[in-house]
Amino acid sequence: MLQGLPAARLDAISRQCGWRHYEAGQRLVSREAADRDLHMIVAGSVRITSYSEGGRETSFRDLAAGTSYGEVSALDGLPRSVDVVALASTVIASLPPAEFRALLREEWIVNERVLLRLTDLVRRLTGRVLDLSTRTVQRRILDELLRLARAGQVEGNTARIDPAPRHAEMASLVSTYREQVTRELSALVKAGVLAKDGTALVVRDLDRLRSLAS
Repeated sequence: MLQGLPAARLDAISRQCGWRHYEAGQRLVSREAADRDLHMIVAGSVRITSYSEGGRETSFRDLAAGTSYGEVSALDGLPRSVDVVALASTVIASLPPAEFRALLREEWIVNERVLLRLTDLVRRLTGRVLDLSTRTVQRRILDELLRLARAGQVEGNTARIDPAPRHAEMASLVSTYREQVTRELSALVKAGVLAKDGTALVVRDLDRLRSLAS
C-alpha cells in the first residue's frame, strides 16, 4: 500500500503508528470491538475469521507481511465485523483512522491501492456467498483440497500437501464441521485418491480429484 512513497513520508507515517508484537494464536482484533485503526502487517501473518454464537469458526482469508486489514472500520467508523488471529509471531503497525483518511486525501497512489483492495474484497465475498449457496459441502471440500494440491509439491499426476491440513482448520475454511471433513477425506483415502504419508497428505490421482471437483 505504501510502496514508492518517499523515505521522509514513510518515516512520518511510522511515527504516527502504534507498534505491537503478537505471538501465534493471539487475537489481534475482536468482532464488535471499538478499535478503528488501520493495521499494517510488518512481519508474520494473520487469519481473518469469525465465530458464531455457538463457537463455530468460519475463516475468510490469511494475510501475510506487507498487507493490511481494518480499512472498512477505519473508513466508516463502525465496529469490527470479523476477528483477526495471529498465525505466527507478528508485528503490527496501527495507524489511527484520522491519519489514515488524511493519507488517502494526500497520496493518490495509496488511495487507488486501497480502492482496488476493497474492490477485491467485494469480489471475494461475492464468490464466497455463491460457493456457500450453490455448492455442496462435498464440493467445497474437494475444491479446497485441489487448491492445496496445486500449491503443494506437484509431480506428474500426484501432489504432496505437507503438512496435511488440520480437519478443524479445513472445516472453518469451507464453512462446515470437522466431522464432515473427516468423513470426506476418509472416503477419498478408501477410493485411492488420497493417502497419508507421515505429516503429509498425498494426492495419488490429481486428474481424478479434478474430475470429482468439477
